[in-house]
Amino acid sequence: VQLQASGGGQVQAGESLRLSCAASGRSISSYFMGWYRQPPGKQRELVATISSGGITNYKDSVKGRFTISRDNPTNTVILQMNVLKPEDTAVYLCLARSWSSIEYWGQGTQVTVSS
Repeated sequence: VQLQASGGGQVQAGESLRLSCAASGRSISSYFMGWYRQPPGKQRELVATISSGGITNYKDSVKGRFTISRDNPTNTVILQMNVLKPEDTAVYLCLARSWSSIEYWGQGTQVTVSS
């Protein structure tokens, strides 16, 4: 599985961005998918996940602002980010985990939020 993340950019606080993680090589419909981020000088952290059955989980600080979804026909996972804050600034990466726990990572997309 190859993952291509896109949609990052530089925005003002309060604005929105929509990140996409497009998969190729095989269908990710049965994969556990997630978005992680790595803020400058900090460790990678979980942002949101979605199971093959559509169950979602979010980091507390993004609950109510971010929404993860999957579009199986296009083999894509979306992270809709609203009301962005400067502390959301990070490189965002997508993860695909197979049923056998093999993990695939995308290359990351930069999100910068200015106050």
